[in-house]
Parts: sequence; structure tokens; C-alpha cells
Amino acid sequence: MSPLPENTLIGMCNPLLDIQTTVEKSFLDKWGLKENDAILCDDKHNDMFTELTRDFQVEYIPGGAAQNSLRVAQWILNNPNRTVFFGAVGKDQYGELLASKAKEAGVNVQYQVNETVKTGTCAALINGTHRSLCAHLAAANTFTQDHLQKEENQKIIEQAKYFYVTGFFITVCPPAILQLANHSAEFNKTFTLNLSAPFISQFFFDKLSEILPFVDVLFGNEDEASAFAKANGWETTCVKEIALKAAALPKKTTKPRLVVFTQGPEPVIVVEGDKVTEYPVTRLQKEEIVDTNGAGDAFVGGFLSQFIQGKGIEASVTCGSYAAQEIIKKHGCTVPAVCKYH
Repeated sequence: MSPLPENTLIGMCNPLLDIQTTVEKSFLDKWGLKENDAILCDDKHNDMFTELTRDFQVEYIPGGAAQNSLRVAQWILNNPNRTVFFGAVGKDQYGELLASKAKEAGVNVQYQVNETVKTGTCAALINGTHRSLCAHLAAANTFTQDHLQKEENQKIIEQAKYFYVTGFFITVCPPAILQLANHSAEFNKTFTLNLSAPFISQFFFDKLSEILPFVDVLFGNEDEASAFAKANGWETTCVKEIALKAAALPKKTTKPRLVVFTQGPEPVIVVEGDKVTEYPVTRLQKEEIVDTNGAGDAFVGGFLSQFIQGKGIEASVTCGSYAAQEIIKKHGCTVPAVCKYH
């Protein structure tokens, strides 16, 4: 197999600096947060960030779903700049920290820098093995499509063969997503999308529906699948059935849609066309589970690291599960120094 060219995979999402700490359930209740959920902050959460950085021992970890996935993919590929990331940051130390960590991991970051708004942050609150994410998008929310029109970024888009966008980005800049989706369809490339969180299907379903016909690979977990089914008016909570229905939705290009739904320690459900396959997941011992934060991002990173090399679905799922397990054994979406996958 010929070596993977630079800029093969483009990811687009909200680059966020995770402010991570361990909290009691009472803290989540106080701020109206649920375990194992991801939401966008509103004004009432501003004081929560102040309280976190003042009263808790916090760790700053580069985050943002797609950026996490690309860092994991690069860790496995072990060959820098095979992936590129688009998103917006502020002109501040958080933005610099994000860029340096991503570049260190081998990701070619092409941020749009906003000089007037601060870099986005995400409270990553760990309670036992559960995690609750509350994102304050700030600069990430200011991404504009004209960043993609820059000559150097146009070149990168032409080089890329695969695109990965998260549902989270639908709240920010749908025109930029549709630009990449149309390009992918026109040049017979592969466009992949993550459902990202139940609130995307609940509150942004119109925009999501506009993008879906372009989606060649759809990722999600069981909660996101359930919210997606509900938004579509499907009377089922069966993950296999939802995956089949999602695969059968109208599509702009002729290749069959691949749907990949994870279910924590339960088997990964994959539907290609009308064929359902279940891939069992090796269960970790209870004492090995440190933090499930970033497990879904890592799964996608592992999956895509193989998929963009033209390896089959089984190899991609196996690598995705490996990556997710490595992440679960550590706090946040951080990888061990050495990747033992090879």
C-alpha cells in the first residue's frame, strides 16, 4: 500500500480547551448538569467556570471532539500532518496552548484566529466513571466560511480525500459544512459526520437533515441514535433498527452509507447498505476504567486511522475499540506515549 499523503483527512469542529476536574454529584445538580451528557453553556454557567478554576484542582487538556479524534488518529498513524484541522480560536494563551498540543500530536492545525473573542473552553466534569461536558464555545462559535476560501486552505481541501465533521459544528457554521460536503460529493471523496450529542438531533434537526444526504459514514452512540430516531419520528429504540433506517435515508452519491453506532461496552453496530454486523467489544476490568471522557472521540480517531488507509471495516472497528480503551484508562482524551496497535 502506498504511503498516506499529507492532508488526507480534514476534520472540522470547535477547538476547545478542556478544564477537567473531579466533582461530586451535588456539584452537577447545583449547575443543572447530567452525568454522561454534553451541552452548550448558557449565561447561568459563567460563575461555574469561575468556581472551578478558583476552588478545584483543574487540569487543562486540549479538547474539542474532532480535534481529539485527529490527535488519536495521528498517534496511531505515527506520521505527522496526515490530518488537518479547521476551527476558530482566540488570540490568547489558550489558543496558543491548543495549537502547540495539536501540532505536537502531528495535526496540521489551520485555525481561524479571532482577535476579539477568547478561545473556547469546556468544563469536563468527572464523577466516578461518568463525565459531564459543558462547553463555552466563545471564539469557536465565530468560525466563518471565508476561512475555507483562503488560497492555502483551498489547496488543502483539494488534497484531502476524507472529511470528518462533528454535529457540534452544526451550531456554528452549516455553510462551511455544506461546502466540504458538496466538494466531497462532486469529487467522489468520503464525507463522514458524527451525531455528537442528543441535543443536536433535538434542536438542530433541520440543519442536520440538510447535511445528511452527503454523509457517507455516520457515527454516533446509543443515546445519540435514540435522539436521532425520535427527531425522525421513528417509533423504535432498537439501535440496530435505527442504524438500518439511518443507512437507508436519501443520499446524494451512489456509494452505500455506512452507519457506525457504539454502545459503550456492548457491541459496535455497523450497517452497510442493508447488512448489519455486530462487533463485540473487549470489556475492561472495573479497576481499569479511569474516565470515559473522550472514548467516543478516540473510537472515531482509531476507526478513521485505518479507514483512510483503505483497510476494511473490521480493521477500522478493531482499531477504534483499541483507541477508546486506551483513552478510558487515562484522564481526559490523552494517549499513552507509545501506540501498541502496530
